[in-house]
Amino acid sequence: MTNPTLNDLEQLARQAGKILRAGYETKHQVDYKGTIDLVTEIDRQSEELILAEIQSRFPGHHVLAEESGGVDGDNAHVWYVDPLDGTVNYAHNVPIFSVSIAYACGGEMCLATVYDPMRDELFSAERGRGARLNGRPLSVSPVTDLAHSLLVTGFPYNMWSTPADNLQYFGRFAKMTQGVRRLGSAALDLCYVAAGRFDGYWELSLQPWDVAAGGLIAEEAGARVTNLDGKPNYVSPPQSVLAAPPALYDKMAAVIQRPNGN
Repeated sequence: MTNPTLNDLEQLARQAGKILRAGYETKHQVDYKGTIDLVTEIDRQSEELILAEIQSRFPGHHVLAEESGGVDGDNAHVWYVDPLDGTVNYAHNVPIFSVSIAYACGGEMCLATVYDPMRDELFSAERGRGARLNGRPLSVSPVTDLAHSLLVTGFPYNMWSTPADNLQYFGRFAKMTQGVRRLGSAALDLCYVAAGRFDGYWELSLQPWDVAAGGLIAEEAGARVTNLDGKPNYVSPPQSVLAAPPALYDKMAAVIQRPNGN
């Protein structure tokens, strides 16, 4: 069975990114998967292109994709596809969104790319070979203490009804850092950690396609990436993620693990 190359993923991301860029600031057909969980016709067009290319060029591979659920296939070759990460931003004409594609071989994430078509920024990584932004090597921030850090996070789509709404952690970090941002694209959050733009990222409720590509890119740039319990598998349920340079990771983990009310 044919294995893709990093260049294959990059080409797919750029092709899908053209669809996102062309549809930006146009009138959209918005449907609701949940109260605040949106999907547009552009999400579907982007995903259809990516899935058609994968099925044509890499038949038999298994694909996990946000909108369609994906394609059944060989679990030794698994793709993780988010055709438009940041749909709420996109639907509101906020230019912060991305295409996220990852490929796992033999149970290990091997290749990843995240493309921001508005800034023409292509983040990519191959396991063991580092992470890059438009060909330039990436490295995480040198910040080692929370007081000098700028963090990023996100909130779950069911935050109106779940007690795990992330507000307690947000409040803790907001009082200990230079700030906590919320971009609205988990894939870009992780890539910005990889690029040293943010010093750390955490989030509670995610899907595998949200973090598969960005997680590998952050790891290859030098971040430690786990779930909130410190376990290395952050793409399997129950999903959560914590990503930061090693010197800051333990300090963030300690804040997250503090008992409620402290």
